[in-house]
Amino acid sequence: MSPGHCNALGRTNVIGRAMAKCAAPLAWLAMASPWSVVLTVISVICTLAGTTIDVSAKQNASEQKLTSTRKMGVKVSYKPVSFADLPGWDEDDHLAALRTFQRSCLKLVETARNGGKSGPMATPVALLGICDEAILTFALPVGGGGMRKSSSKGTAKKPGRSQARAFFEQYFTPYRMQHNGPRSVLTGYYEPVLQGSRRRHGKFQTPIYKRPADLVNLVGEADRASVGNAMTHARRTDKGLEPYATRAEIEQGALDGKGLELLYLAEPVDAFFLHIQGSGRIKLEDGSSIRITYDGKNGYPYSSIGHYLIRIGVMGAKSMSLQALRKWLMADRERGRKVMWHNQSFIFFRELKGAEASGARGVMDVQLTPGRSLAVDPRYHVLGLPIYVSAPGLRHVKKGHGFHRLMVGQDVGSAIKGPERGDIYFGSGKRAGELAGVTKATGTFFVLLPKLDWSAEVTNEVAGKPSTKSRRQGK
Repeated sequence: MSPGHCNALGRTNVIGRAMAKCAAPLAWLAMASPWSVVLTVISVICTLAGTTIDVSAKQNASEQKLTSTRKMGVKVSYKPVSFADLPGWDEDDHLAALRTFQRSCLKLVETARNGGKSGPMATPVALLGICDEAILTFALPVGGGGMRKSSSKGTAKKPGRSQARAFFEQYFTPYRMQHNGPRSVLTGYYEPVLQGSRRRHGKFQTPIYKRPADLVNLVGEADRASVGNAMTHARRTDKGLEPYATRAEIEQGALDGKGLELLYLAEPVDAFFLHIQGSGRIKLEDGSSIRITYDGKNGYPYSSIGHYLIRIGVMGAKSMSLQALRKWLMADRERGRKVMWHNQSFIFFRELKGAEASGARGVMDVQLTPGRSLAVDPRYHVLGLPIYVSAPGLRHVKKGHGFHRLMVGQDVGSAIKGPERGDIYFGSGKRAGELAGVTKATGTFFVLLPKLDWSAEVTNEVAGKPSTKSRRQGK
């Protein structure tokens, strides 16, 4: 923890440690009082001690409006609304959203306890307090959709839909996100299921590479979307850092002989789309299957070859989809290969094992939930926050109905840039791929902010100023 900063992560373990820093005489409050009271008292003590936490309540929700301007000139404001204003709120599956939120909470609290942060915007203490409530009050989700007890005393209960809805309405206020940035765009991604082999033979000639030892991060993985077209990774050499090989150079042998081959696929086009999705399930020849996930990239910015083909007039915007693009690339392998090289970005993977292999993982290393996990731009969103997405025109997910769901920001992507830019995770396999491949719609983001006010923190973080309440130390 940085000197002068105070973390409040839970009633017992972590608030106690935070108070030991700047409010040790009142440690008994962590045991006896609601977390909101504890945070408020700690903030006063910390202020008197010269720290900069501020959790003062400004709860005039009908008039409060938070505005800030980022360095790139995008002005973002948060207009408070009621839950009754959210289209489809009454019909949503709040329990599915709560289970997704709990998965994020476990990681957020663990990361904060260890002195790290989960993205460019540090996790607000108020959100960590709500996470504590979610972990202590309700049984926690495990792989495969089951539940497990969340406390050693076994007091956690299995929630129902009504309890889940009440939880969000008790602890959060929805805010309509308003901005002058790029228009809202919702797309989809998924986990492809592919045939593969651990050895190169027969039709399996396209390698999937693991992370090279000389690859170094120039920014955190959660910060990839925040650097524009700047390099995110580089190659360490005896002379210093230098750009890594491009996609074209790697596919022409730049990594040959280094022992980095993790698996082999049959189709180069499948490998290309695996890179775009960032994770996949691979069915091996012996009948077993494994999961692999993103483990770094060569550092070059992602460039959409779909947009490239539209720009040069080869394909029309209305006819463009994942399926149409794949068909075009497969029709002429050499032509397709050269077009794929226009995207210089190249992804490295690792194999998931044990409990990790129960599902695809997001940037927070949290298991993703189909239809509930959302990739967002972390310059504008705190990872782990609930976001209600309303997209009336997105009607192919639930036939005849628009898309109105409470989701959780759990992932990022190099192409996900903007306040209302979102990528919906649809799950694993062919059907998920079909849904993801044709998803492109506009939508409205309603961000759920903790009722314990942190307006100053949101304003400062989005404006690029030092936070007055959150942890600023890096890993």
